[in-house]
Amino acid sequence: MHDLSAEPVVVAAGSDDPAAPVVVLLHGRGADETSIVQLVPYLAVGPHYVAVRAPLALPDGGFAWFANRGIGRPVAESLRETMDWFLAWLDGYAGSRPVTIVGFSGGGAFAGGLLLDDPQRWAGAAVLFATIPFDAGVPVADGRLHGVPVLVEQGDADVVIPPELQAATWEYLTGPSGALVTTHRTPGGHGIDAGSADVLRLWLEAVTTPPSA
Repeated sequence: MHDLSAEPVVVAAGSDDPAAPVVVLLHGRGADETSIVQLVPYLAVGPHYVAVRAPLALPDGGFAWFANRGIGRPVAESLRETMDWFLAWLDGYAGSRPVTIVGFSGGGAFAGGLLLDDPQRWAGAAVLFATIPFDAGVPVADGRLHGVPVLVEQGDADVVIPPELQAATWEYLTGPSGALVTTHRTPGGHGIDAGSADVLRLWLEAVTTPPSA
């Protein structure tokens, strides 16, 4: 369906230690890697951050992680293809290091797809102002995310992500998924404000710091 022959375009920040945990930043639909990497100065010190450009160029500019049937509703075949492309790159990039995925908006839906596809692969996943991909070929079963650290942030005034998808995401992640969930709500809209970034920083500090010996 997609030409995914090219390697991802990435920009790295944070620690250069080859043993540092990896945090992958996934931008929203219509943006690129240069937007989300700007979060790094506000996040936990210690990880190696890498912001990845989504593979699908949009006609009006920017990039997307999958073809969709409407906002927050990926085409299953497209999501599968781009997840496989991403994971093939990540295996070579991160090696055996623990990886946490942080996605905003469309990148949050993509992070949710990766999380549901193989929950135990990830040190944690943050779904920010987004929906997980329901009815898109990845399992959304009770207990699917048992014990996996997940951060979900939503804005009460978010009119970009359909409200029914926001509600279903919140309900699933805080309930039947079984995730070790951290939640944050803001009165604002579709964007990461200072308070949301601070919650993300604290969560990343927790999930990327090895337990004391």
